[in-house]
Amino acid sequence: MIDGFSLSHGRSYLAIPGPSVMPDAVLRAMHRASPNIYEGELVDLTHALIPDLLRVARSDGDLAIYIANGHGVWEAALANVIAPGDRVLSVATGAFGQGWAEMARGLGAEVKMLDFGTRSGWDPEQVAEALRADKTHRIKAVLAVHVDTSSSVRNDIPALRRALDEAGHPALLMADCIASLGCDRFEMDAWGVDITVAACQKGLMVPAGVGFVFFNDKAASVRSGMERVSRYWDWTTRVDPPLFYQYFGGTPPTQHLFGLRAALDLIHAEGMENVWRRHAVLAQAIWAACDVWGSAGALRFNISDPAQRSHAVTALHLDGADGTRLRHWVEQNLGLTIGIGLGLAEYRTPEWDGNFRLGHMGHVNGHMILGLLGGIEAGLTALDIPHGSGAVDAAARVIAGL
Repeated sequence: MIDGFSLSHGRSYLAIPGPSVMPDAVLRAMHRASPNIYEGELVDLTHALIPDLLRVARSDGDLAIYIANGHGVWEAALANVIAPGDRVLSVATGAFGQGWAEMARGLGAEVKMLDFGTRSGWDPEQVAEALRADKTHRIKAVLAVHVDTSSSVRNDIPALRRALDEAGHPALLMADCIASLGCDRFEMDAWGVDITVAACQKGLMVPAGVGFVFFNDKAASVRSGMERVSRYWDWTTRVDPPLFYQYFGGTPPTQHLFGLRAALDLIHAEGMENVWRRHAVLAQAIWAACDVWGSAGALRFNISDPAQRSHAVTALHLDGADGTRLRHWVEQNLGLTIGIGLGLAEYRTPEWDGNFRLGHMGHVNGHMILGLLGGIEAGLTALDIPHGSGAVDAAARVIAGL
């Protein structure tokens, strides 16, 4: 900015990996008076939401809805199937895999951690070895994050199911799909996932505040054997309850439900296969631009293997403090907000300032991604950060199908 002049006025663009951009249809749906919470429209709407959410997760199982963020549904899922003293196996590839394991510890579980770092996905053979070594089946659940938002890795959930099956191990497979549901392909039943946790603020395009736990009959059977589950987290009272308030453990999140209805209408009108394909193409456009920028500069991917990168978030590195400098410049001068680095270096150290992330999830299309990339190129140029030329052209060719 020079003498207060900025090109940031107008609608801002939040290109962080959640909360994501909210469609106008969602905003309009939420901008209304509070409804009757005992009967009528809201009750009917909620009953219709549940099968449509299950369609997104590709599941014929059950669904519990919580007024909570992703951390809340981590706890909800664990509380229903893990008792104090039970052992869980956590396979971590970033901050959120570590966080879910820490939640389990807080509930009294014993955690066996397989930490694969932050630069690639997990090694299924190491997971299989840990399961084979558990001869007495003390491990009650495997905690796995499909897309770790911090590292931007996309992990192979079906490989974990194969490892469990080949070891003849009865542990539950629990998948965190908070960053991937509605963005990256995920098929709960076909992939053999027993419990899936998700939230509304990323691929589902609604403000943060509502979370979901999807579970199958095997998980329900484990829950039935639990001696005690806290009243609020207990999912048995939330599935097809006799009284409407029991869906939510109290007053429902009224405006969120109206917004979620609008978001699911958009998703199903587009079709899940097309939603996944759109995210894949837009991610490839971003990667094409980053490849060009990195060809004559320091920009590099956190996840080098494209097959292991999320289609919803991309974590990147620059030298020194250039990641922070770039973030500040594009926000102050263009009204473009890109994400901070998370979990890749200690907070506020010099290394931390080199990391940043691009969110490309939910309500995003071709011209938005080209605008995002054009904004980054302007920032790289203004700040004299070395980079290759022709990045936006490369992205445009991907979007054009060339």
